Formats: sequence, C-alpha cells, structure tokens
Amino acid sequence: MIVQFCGMSGAGKTTLARLAEQKLLASGCPVEILDGDECRGRLFKELGLSMEDRAENIRRLAWLAHRFSRHGIFTIICAINPLDHVRREITKTYGIAATIQIDCSLEELIRRDTKGLYRRAFLPDGHPDKVYGLSGVNGVFEHPMAPDLIIRTDQQSEAECSNRLCEILLPLALGMAVR
Repeated sequence: MIVQFCGMSGAGKTTLARLAEQKLLASGCPVEILDGDECRGRLFKELGLSMEDRAENIRRLAWLAHRFSRHGIFTIICAINPLDHVRREITKTYGIAATIQIDCSLEELIRRDTKGLYRRAFLPDGHPDKVYGLSGVNGVFEHPMAPDLIIRTDQQSEAECSNRLCEILLPLALGMAVR
C-alpha cells in the first residue's frame, strides 16, 4: 500500500507521518516514510524545483514506494506533491495509492514559517533572498480533486490529527499485512 501525502510547506506532513509511523510500528506493521526533502537531498540531487522536476521527484518516490510495498512494507510518500495530475497518475499506475491532503491555512503557515520560506517568498522581486516557486504562494499547488482524507492541522491539535490519520492508515496497513 502506498499513501501519498500532499500539502504546502510547513503544513505538518513530516510530523504526522512520523507519528503515524510510531503507531503503525507499534501495531506490528512495517512502515517506511519517503520524505521528499530527504530523498531530494540524497538520491535526486540533480532535480530542481521546476514543475517538470517536481513531477519527476514524485514519480521516483512512488516507484520506490511501490518497491517497498511489494515486500509488505506500508509506505508513506511525504512531500509537497503539488500537481493533482501526478497524484492521479501515481494512483492509476500503482493501483493501491491513497491520497491524503495535509492542509493548513496560508495565514497559519506564515505564522509557523518553520523554514523561513514564506517570509522569503514575500520579499520584493529581485531581492537576493527571495524564494520563487513556493507552492501555494508564488508557485503552483493544486488541491487534490478527490482526496481519500483531508487533515486540517490548523483546526485540530497534533494528537487529534494523528489519531484521525491513524484511523484511516491502521486498517489499510493491517489489511495489507493480511494479504
């Protein structure tokens, strides 16, 4: 089983993936998280942030996830994953992919700004520190047309979001283990 998260930077994707990982492991389910930032930094260094490279990054992560899932490892792709047609392509290609949107208001993302990206995205054009292509600000982020679940991290506590996520993931993971 492949689960693909999508959401803007700072929405809580990695935090929720790690919390879900703990609960899945405690239930006896092998799990692997493919974090977009980690994989880009270690495996896919040649990929930039163009839309073509972002799509290729997700395709590669999905291929790796599929390889893990073939061996009974429940795999979560944890990335911004900004393009809906690519998310749908992954589901069509691998058949057993759930899409979970980790959502948060832009106002809250700006308040959190864990990486300083939002502050830099709103700098004037031409500023040497300006970030261009930040998904949802000055870059594309398409909300999924038909997500399997939407988690709003700005409306619920971390524990509530994690519990809601695991209500969906645990049965999927346990069902996978039975196959």
